[in-house]
Amino acid sequence: MAVDVVRVIALKHAPGERTSWGRSKALVYLWGAAELLFVTNPWQVSSNLRVKVLRAFGAQIGDRVTFRPRTRVRFPWKLHIGDDSWIGEGVWFHNQDHIYIGHDVVISQETFLTTGSHAHKRDMALITRPIQVESGAWITSRCMVLGGATIGSSALIRPMSVVQGDIPQGAVAGGIPAVVVGQRFGAGEAS
Repeated sequence: MAVDVVRVIALKHAPGERTSWGRSKALVYLWGAAELLFVTNPWQVSSNLRVKVLRAFGAQIGDRVTFRPRTRVRFPWKLHIGDDSWIGEGVWFHNQDHIYIGHDVVISQETFLTTGSHAHKRDMALITRPIQVESGAWITSRCMVLGGATIGSSALIRPMSVVQGDIPQGAVAGGIPAVVVGQRFGAGEAS
């Protein structure tokens, strides 16, 4: 009887994650402390204070952006958010690559946006791809958006969906993986 041999990748030899840092070790660690105190903090710390701290570490955040408690941002210098957007409680930007959020975007509670994955057939090296969320989009609660995804202008993502690839503008999408199930606005309806 033949025995199938399954390959195991030796993780001790996997390339390190520091390739995605984009800043010095000291700054990354300083950011970790600032994130804990001012951004991830569950207390009702001012949204304006969260935004100021994020900007101080290089985030590009527009005017009148609301950042609720318990949010996480892996690398603020890779976060770009347009004016008048709302970031819900518990949103996690695991941005080892850039995340671009347009204006008037809502990202609801507990949503996870991750730009990183691994070369799972080779050596588990980090692979990153940016995320683009265009203006007017609404990503509802507990969704996951994967690296390389683009969510079109005014698209709506239903709760607990996984977005990979492109969602067209104005679409309503949902599921695992998210597929288009309708249109957010009817013909001739103002946005």
